[in-house]
Amino acid sequence: MLMSLFKPRPVRSAGRRLFSAAVAQARTPSLYADLGVPDTTEGRFELYSCHVYLVLERLKNQGPQAVETGQALFDAYTLSLDDALREMGVGDLSVGRKMRKLGEAFYGRVQSFEAALAALPLRELLEALLSRTVYAEGGAEAAPRLAEYLIVQRAELAGQATERLLQGEVSWRAA
Repeated sequence: MLMSLFKPRPVRSAGRRLFSAAVAQARTPSLYADLGVPDTTEGRFELYSCHVYLVLERLKNQGPQAVETGQALFDAYTLSLDDALREMGVGDLSVGRKMRKLGEAFYGRVQSFEAALAALPLRELLEALLSRTVYAEGGAEAAPRLAEYLIVQRAELAGQATERLLQGEVSWRAA
């Protein structure tokens, strides 16, 4: 009985599995080699954020369990960012400020993604968003290809059963 108190809730486990799958997909070598995403801390942050956002968007308006699962996914994402900052040697007193900045950056991306995806099939907003975030340091000529990749992944997610996602199972199209 006591052990069940410490067992993670299924929703929390599902959120962690969704985050792990998003990270694994964001680490696909071809995204860096073929699409020119910078293999830097910033480039990886941008790709993690893109993939997490796509899953969160897919869970949107899918009921109370989807809301909880989405929150668990977001919690896993922020915990991972916190851990990464600490591993990079950011001091305890600075972690909070940096996390706030990363949170603001993510929410800014969410608003921009929502506007860009609402404008589809016109891709200019999405390509501009990717140019100023993922390719902020250069290489923006690859933004149309990354935009296509994200649109394909979004369609892939749309075709997956919500119940499967709520179990923490997600499939990505090969990059």
